[in-house]
Amino acid sequence: MSTNIVKDLYKRMIGKKQGEHISSTTLLLVITIFGFIFMYLFAMLVWGGGFLNPQQFFDIFNNNAYLIVISCGLTIVMITAGIDISVGGMIALVTMTCVVYIEDYTGSIAGSMLIALSMGLSIGIIQGFLISYLNIQPFIVTLSGMFFAKGMTTIVSSTPRTVTNEAFLVLKEMRIKIPGLGTYGKTGNFIPVRIEPGVIIALVIVLLIWAMCKWTRFGRNLYAIGGNSQSALMLGINVKKTKFFAYILCGLLAGIAGYIYLLHTGAGNASNATAAEMQAIASSIIGGTLLTGGVGSVIGTLFGVLSLKTINNIVVASGLREPYWQSITTGLMLCFFILLQSVILKIRKNKGIGT
Repeated sequence: MSTNIVKDLYKRMIGKKQGEHISSTTLLLVITIFGFIFMYLFAMLVWGGGFLNPQQFFDIFNNNAYLIVISCGLTIVMITAGIDISVGGMIALVTMTCVVYIEDYTGSIAGSMLIALSMGLSIGIIQGFLISYLNIQPFIVTLSGMFFAKGMTTIVSSTPRTVTNEAFLVLKEMRIKIPGLGTYGKTGNFIPVRIEPGVIIALVIVLLIWAMCKWTRFGRNLYAIGGNSQSALMLGINVKKTKFFAYILCGLLAGIAGYIYLLHTGAGNASNATAAEMQAIASSIIGGTLLTGGVGSVIGTLFGVLSLKTINNIVVASGLREPYWQSITTGLMLCFFILLQSVILKIRKNKGIGT
């Protein structure tokens, strides 16, 4: 009886009806979610300590809200079989520009937010046009965008800058308490879990993009183009326009991520978000997004970020505090998920199951 209940809950979670095969996107999403749950429970049982502290779990969100947002952008373009490696440089440029605007020109918070959105949108439009309408390879275009953003960051300010504006610092230090979650201190006082406003923004973005991909024509077009652009064209889908807006959306999300990063650190630096684009790509792949396109989910990407950062915490808890150990484990984890995806998709293809 209990086995039947578990099976029924599983089918409801993946949206599978009797006699139907679940999609590759859903299958990889389920694997990522259960993989993360198993990983974190294993860490709690073996290492305990901070893993048993709910604040440490939510600090993964606090420290990586910006990464969640740009990973969502990468997921969108990767579903179309594209790529964008300029997002890390864009974050550095946005943070530095906003700091200089606030500090040197006594700019307002609203004005700095508008600058962040405008910069992300502008770069997204330019890159999207070059990729979609001039048919230049996405890697080349976004590589140029990365170098441009990094160079412009240094031009805006050659030295690191910190925000001292009181209104901004109030926003930066703002924390949202989660009712009922927390720990008791040594004196017996209850310490509630606190999350930053950027986390709320990141989670709302995840939900909005998930809904867009699932229920809008634009979202379905993304998957159709990634699956087979020629077939999508024959079905009447405007492939160039869809790709164009995918890169615009990715650029816009990079602008938002830049401001979230600024809210978290309160500083502008040319080294901000270094290698963030690689982490975003890794998170998307771990979350079940294929580089070949047509398969992916931003919910999976969210759990990809959590998995990536949890394995880093496990490495540190194991006593391997040197940075290269985190790089090694990230690489091994990425290779494992790529191999797993390849095996699963090959098996499904041999059985005649579509994506």
